[in-house]
Amino acid sequence: MSEPAFDLELREAAMTWLDQRRDELLTAAGLATFHFRGERVALMDRQRGIRKPAVLDAALSFRTTFTLPGKTPPYADQEGADGFLRYKYRGDDPQHPENVAMRRCYQDRLPVIWFVGIDRGRYLARFPVYILADEPEQLQFAVAVDPEQLYLPYGSNANEDSRKYVERITRLRLHQPVFRARVLHAYDGQCAICRLKHVELLDAAHILPDAHPLGKPVVPNGLALCKIHHAAYDQNIIGIRPDLVVEVRRDILAEVDGPMLKHGLQEMAGTRLTTPRTLSARPDKDNLEERYESFKAAS
Repeated sequence: MSEPAFDLELREAAMTWLDQRRDELLTAAGLATFHFRGERVALMDRQRGIRKPAVLDAALSFRTTFTLPGKTPPYADQEGADGFLRYKYRGDDPQHPENVAMRRCYQDRLPVIWFVGIDRGRYLARFPVYILADEPEQLQFAVAVDPEQLYLPYGSNANEDSRKYVERITRLRLHQPVFRARVLHAYDGQCAICRLKHVELLDAAHILPDAHPLGKPVVPNGLALCKIHHAAYDQNIIGIRPDLVVEVRRDILAEVDGPMLKHGLQEMAGTRLTTPRTLSARPDKDNLEERYESFKAAS
């Protein structure tokens, strides 16, 4: 049995190491290079979803497999009625060693690392997360993606206000970073309009906004845009036709100003978007058309 102090020290060291790579897309090979007290400790299992190093009694990490847009994930992880995320057991035996290792995290309130699949073999690390509850009847664990969520009503005790608060935290801590990583990766880290490649100046823009019933945080509803073009798109200064051609609002084209207006906006009129190589990641044409109608109404 590992000592609690050793366990927590290893977890803290692993998360400090990952914090230096927080916005990187990670691979199993890279995650196998972490060392603790002179020994290599792989942070993710290549074959299993749940990682429990031999030196620990509880799971250190778990991962979500990447699924192509429009495809069904191999495991039915989902959000519960209380707003908390669920992570499915390994198999249907609650006493499987991997499930026992996850249960130990729940019992001891240990911080865990969640590797979320962004593409085949590439992951974004989210940490610390916590196993909030064990639900053996549903063969799943409830997951808190932020320490704050540990103190919120769970399950049948949850009310509408707490559910909305849980969902807001989850959106900030998990959905938005994962959406950004997936969109920027699909677009090879460049603005779809101007081809700027400084990732720190890029955003994942929604085609249909969050509040729209179809405004899901999925790659076909996203565009990699630099911050100026993201803001211009959101404010209907620029529009994108369903045939992927950029339009600029007529009054903006008539303005006279400095080089940013001229080269950054006006000269983008008629530009054709750069789109992902993967067909399933390309912008949804129905979403583009609906969004373009909003642009035309504002012009």
